[in-house]
Amino acid sequence: MKKILLLTLVLLTSVALKAQVQNANFSISPAAFDPSDEITITVSNVDPALWGETDIYIWAWYFDLDDNPAGDSPTNGAWTDSNEIQKLTNNGNGTFSYVLTPATFYNDPNIGRMGMLIKADDGSDQGNGERKTQDYYTEVGTFQVTLTSPAQAITVVASGATISVSATSTVPANFQLLANGTSVVTQNTVSSFSSNQTITADTYFELITTDPASGGSVTKTFNVILTPNPTLASVPSGMIDGINLNPNNPDTATLVLYAPGKDFVHAIGNFNGNDWRLTNTYLLNKDTATNRHWITLTGLNSGDSDVLFQYVIEGEIVVADPYSTAILDQYNDPYISQTTFPDIPNYPATKTEHAISWFKVNETPYSWQITNFEKPNQEDLVIYEMLIRDFDALHSYDALMDRLDYIENLNINAIELLPINEFDGNLSWGYNPAFHMAIDKYYGTKNALKAFIDECHARGIAVILDVVYNHATGQNPYYRMWNNCNGCYEGQATSENPFFNVTDPNTAFQFFNDIDHESAATQTYIDRLNQFWIDEYNIDGYRFDFTKGFTNTVGDGGSYDASRIAILERMYDQIRATQLDSYVILEHFAPNTEETELIEHRATTNPQEKGMLVWGNHNFNYNEATMGYNDNSDFSWISYVNRGWDTPSSVGYMESHDEERLNFKNITYGNSSGSYDVKDLETALDRLELAGAFYFTIPGPKMIWQFGELGYDFSINYCEDGTIDPDCRVSPKPIAWDLGYDGIEGRYDVYFAWRKLIAITNDNPIFNTDDFTIDADATNGLKRIQLQDLSATGNEIKYVTIIGNFGVATQNSIPGFQETGTWHNMLTGETTTISDVNAPIELQPGEFRMYSNEASVLEIPETTMTNIKLYPNPANTSFRLNENVSEISIFDSTGKQIEHIKSYSHNTEIYIKNYETGIYTIRVVSNSKIQNFRLLKI
Repeated sequence: MKKILLLTLVLLTSVALKAQVQNANFSISPAAFDPSDEITITVSNVDPALWGETDIYIWAWYFDLDDNPAGDSPTNGAWTDSNEIQKLTNNGNGTFSYVLTPATFYNDPNIGRMGMLIKADDGSDQGNGERKTQDYYTEVGTFQVTLTSPAQAITVVASGATISVSATSTVPANFQLLANGTSVVTQNTVSSFSSNQTITADTYFELITTDPASGGSVTKTFNVILTPNPTLASVPSGMIDGINLNPNNPDTATLVLYAPGKDFVHAIGNFNGNDWRLTNTYLLNKDTATNRHWITLTGLNSGDSDVLFQYVIEGEIVVADPYSTAILDQYNDPYISQTTFPDIPNYPATKTEHAISWFKVNETPYSWQITNFEKPNQEDLVIYEMLIRDFDALHSYDALMDRLDYIENLNINAIELLPINEFDGNLSWGYNPAFHMAIDKYYGTKNALKAFIDECHARGIAVILDVVYNHATGQNPYYRMWNNCNGCYEGQATSENPFFNVTDPNTAFQFFNDIDHESAATQTYIDRLNQFWIDEYNIDGYRFDFTKGFTNTVGDGGSYDASRIAILERMYDQIRATQLDSYVILEHFAPNTEETELIEHRATTNPQEKGMLVWGNHNFNYNEATMGYNDNSDFSWISYVNRGWDTPSSVGYMESHDEERLNFKNITYGNSSGSYDVKDLETALDRLELAGAFYFTIPGPKMIWQFGELGYDFSINYCEDGTIDPDCRVSPKPIAWDLGYDGIEGRYDVYFAWRKLIAITNDNPIFNTDDFTIDADATNGLKRIQLQDLSATGNEIKYVTIIGNFGVATQNSIPGFQETGTWHNMLTGETTTISDVNAPIELQPGEFRMYSNEASVLEIPETTMTNIKLYPNPANTSFRLNENVSEISIFDSTGKQIEHIKSYSHNTEIYIKNYETGIYTIRVVSNSKIQNFRLLKI
């Protein structure tokens, strides 16, 4: 057995908030043990009551004999539901214990190191962090070595100083001390080693201890360097914070670190034979005028094309570059598949810890195919909000590419991705950011992301990033460089920190470590991040999370705050200086006066500039309406006119990642009357079609949460074990494709209804009018929308009236048509003559009508071949048409064409026996006319 260990701070992988993490004391008996020995783990200083629990559980993992991650305990259970097998015993004296035999516990005898933490049964975030302790590590094997001096991994001394090296072994052993690879001391068959070493140069020490009986060895490593004396030099012209690569000279890279108050910084890594050893050869230059340290690495083109490095701050704190565009993660990368992200470099686990910056030398740039993308007007946005993890089981950009037909056919013109920058762990919503400028590898490579964006642009779909600048987790380098635990992941920012507040000024909502947005350093950082994603990835805009927190004003963020407005307007101005037509969407939820001021701000005098958008949450009122409870179902605040605004600047939504799913509440809590019951699935789905008619038709941008168009009905609080608990809010959710939603006709009825409604509003200018009213406050559930465009001429639509019955009983609606005469049903194309504008129209519960005074654009194509019939439908092995047609195209549920037939003769069988069960679109062309059918394959 050979084990190589670093004398460094234990890596604390907690991603939690300080309020929930408890720092436990761990002890193991016996202290030294083999994998086959039974051990007792005892913990103290843990109070389950702080988590609202009485029981606590062990969560454990292990490393192989070379200290590479090897796996988790097979009986851990889920993070949201620990296995009862791993519950600790309450000893009744403030301690808890757990007995195990490592080889049996992990089902593997080859164990070199164990890791563990203690947690609540459900360790997930319940509003202020995960409910767990810090991580604890212990070596496995009765042969153990303890290095007692020096006490730290890096020692800084003056030339000529003497240091003491001492160690103990659990058995008599042979000790050999190497200095820069040369043996300097040997002591055999002793349990205690001691030596004094005079230091005249930077020295990398290795103490190799060998057990004569077993032949096993343990290596302890540490660095001793001479007192650094950085060269004082200005940062080279043109260099910015982070990693500066020269496309014309792949042999060099200039690293620049902003580090006010730090005396010296070193670089370590795999470059130029450095092999992660601290030496003044790679001491960074110091620019005192700008508080920056920098170094230009050379000779890179002749080494490993994957360059890995870290900074060592004043010989103590090891961090990746804050502006890393990719990092290595020792604990999470092993669980990323080769398919999603191929060829991730191996983490040098025996040589360093913490996140590592990673860039490639001489990399071929991505060749953009779409360089002139014209963004949709922001008032016309129909955004599809997506969490990649829960949208496709492969959770990758490549998988999303295969789903774009489905999204495009819904008539979506923008996709908003929940945070994709590097966050703690792999399974996350992404609102726990660690590195704001690095892509999280769990979703794929940077070129896969670029190809996805490129393909979206080719289809006319904009891509919006959800970004989190209110806070960062303990992994963030700028947090670790100035905190009160000398670079640990928890603790608290100190007053010297240029980026983070010592305490969060928001008294109601506190997340991780709060970023100081009034700091000039933060503003430079944020501007750089915003420019990067636009320049590097052709991102079309941002949705900024929790902008209510972009302030140092003490309070809950609910009051008008002039300083917050100034911060956001300044940020917006910088974004528009980079890209004039970028979307800037704020999750703000502050007073209407403040949001009004924000949406009216302009960075330029350009009349085309549209300004900022804000999120508009209307989940409660719409859901009350879909459930059939109409005392509180007035959703008219979705109207920007009702907010007193001149521009449609609110992104309204019925669902978002943060809200309960409409159809879950429909089928769980829906109202009923007689045989009509909203809790019935088909009825619940029909009411989503009704809601769509009173949603998409209201002027202004809209947003759909993924699978809302299929009536997704798993609760936001659904747990992986099938229970429903608020603790499972961010847990993985079942994926619609895997649930067979594409084989349920009622769900696709919602998809097709919303698709048509979106198309109608896109193609008929009246839905951009600012002259409209929403009558949605009647407690009987009868609602009405009326729009008018008095500038319409000829056959342009001048008036639209939409009526709907959100009640649970048949009712008469008074339409109040704007004029008498011929009116068109916008969904069916049927016409009706109106002689009395107030003549009642009977509406069944859940029924709606959309009328216009002229034919809408979409009426003609679907009503041109009424004599053609498709039969049988549903079908099992084949179907036929009763007429000759020139072309037939068959599309699957994702919109992908799977068959194309020319010159079809009537009654000829078209075989579908090998098709999967589900809904298919059959497009028929005859005499230049088109008709679409939906076929259910059973």
